[in-house]
Amino acid sequence: MTPRFGTDGIRGDTRNELTVPIVEMLARAGAEVLGADGFAVARDTRESSPVLSAAIHAGASSAGGNSVDLGVVPTPAVALWCHDENVAGAVVSASHNPWYDNGIKFFAPGGLKLADGVQADIQDRFDRYVGTLDRAVGRGTAGAPVTDPEVVDRHADAVRRHVGHVVSSLDGRSLAGMRVVIDTANGSATTVAAEAFAALGADVTAIHDTPDGRNINDGCGSTHPDDLQREVVSRNADAGIAFDGDADRLVAVAPAGDLVDGDRIIAMCALDRHRRGALRGDAVVTTVMANLGFRRAMSAAGIEVVETGVGDRNVLEALDRLGLCLGGEQSGHVIFRDLSTTGDGLLTAVQLLDVVKRSGTDLGVLSAGAMNRLPQILVNVEIGSRRADIDHLIDPITSPFAERLGDRGRVLVRPSGTEPLVRVMVEAETDTEASALAAELAERIRIELG
Repeated sequence: MTPRFGTDGIRGDTRNELTVPIVEMLARAGAEVLGADGFAVARDTRESSPVLSAAIHAGASSAGGNSVDLGVVPTPAVALWCHDENVAGAVVSASHNPWYDNGIKFFAPGGLKLADGVQADIQDRFDRYVGTLDRAVGRGTAGAPVTDPEVVDRHADAVRRHVGHVVSSLDGRSLAGMRVVIDTANGSATTVAAEAFAALGADVTAIHDTPDGRNINDGCGSTHPDDLQREVVSRNADAGIAFDGDADRLVAVAPAGDLVDGDRIIAMCALDRHRRGALRGDAVVTTVMANLGFRRAMSAAGIEVVETGVGDRNVLEALDRLGLCLGGEQSGHVIFRDLSTTGDGLLTAVQLLDVVKRSGTDLGVLSAGAMNRLPQILVNVEIGSRRADIDHLIDPITSPFAERLGDRGRVLVRPSGTEPLVRVMVEAETDTEASALAAELAERIRIELG
């Protein structure tokens, strides 16, 4: 089966899905659609990433162009390079997935993620190229790319540029006096995060910063922050920052060990910018997954909330369409549109800690004061197979449950874009009510659609 684009590029198991010939064909299609000259290529620290990166260079070469290698750097460092150089690029990474998965993300010239139409053009061309492969050969990630182009190494420049961009975002302010623990997930942040925090004067301690090709996201990073929470408390740190594998998102940890998710980070930054008159349109963009407590807090402060579908591409589209500057997702993808073209975990961390330092307040206290998070319960319901009419079937099932909650909570039910699942989310004033309602609704969907 030909790999398909999901919400953030193409991902697959490198042991049997995302093979070298597949990636080379994908890169060729991407370079032909986006522009092959100066094509920028970077990767994370997975065992498979170097050979798949080489396959992308080969694909760009077969498209008639040339490429530069940025080496192991965060995804937003590639976006910055594509913006500054006005070239297209690709990142080899599967974000927070385990080491044996990998993926390809593209950036258009200017550093933006792909519009739906452009992504569809690449998929169509890729499908045609995959049809020409001799599947009997079955070359996996251990094979060499079909061609061996000359590639210009610009890793040091990419690191210097990204760190400099993040440091300059504080306009001369520093983080001096702050004790920060960072968890780089044994991923891309290992090349830039400690350097950036040190350049800003922070006392920084790094954990999970020794990648070996297979330990990326393994019990660490933004999806497994337990070690970071313990380190922050034991070191009496002012904050902890946990990145995902390609460092485009984060979660924070307060001094007492409490987690601070994307909703709270956006809330704190939005309120700070609102007070300073730096929040364009006095509005923020979030997805349908943002907590109801976030919406209530923004409304109380006079800040409009613009809602989009799940995915940071949707957030970015709304930011640009409405001329706004701040948005993101509960998962920790945060976009400062006046500072970047995409979500950047390191930039977000620095912006957040700048807010904390200027406030003179503990991160935990500031976070708790920014919003009151309602209990949120998530349940996945298997439905056997994906159905084209699923949205029409879900609405009449969901409506009575939403009416029961009224303005005391929220119900969101949506089909998965990639799996035969329906995702149920219920928010209510108490954990007990949210859990009971979510379980009842999930069972109703299971009976009706399973």
